[in-house]
Amino acid sequence: MEKKNVTIKGSYIKIDQLLKFVGMVNSGAEVKYIIQEEVVLHNGCRVSQRGKKVKPGDVVIFRETEINVC
Repeated sequence: MEKKNVTIKGSYIKIDQLLKFVGMVNSGAEVKYIIQEEVVLHNGCRVSQRGKKVKPGDVVIFRETEINVC
């Protein structure tokens, strides 16, 4: 599994913005369908909300990539 460390400014980033920021999706529309399929994990739980807040210390897994948020 590939691992990426991402440093964010502020106290959180929304999960859809995070996936776009790291280049794993191209658009908000693409994220919408991905989230609806519930194939993204946030701290081990399936995500069903595009606006899910991801904070430093959280782990997001998508397409065999683990994103560690700092």
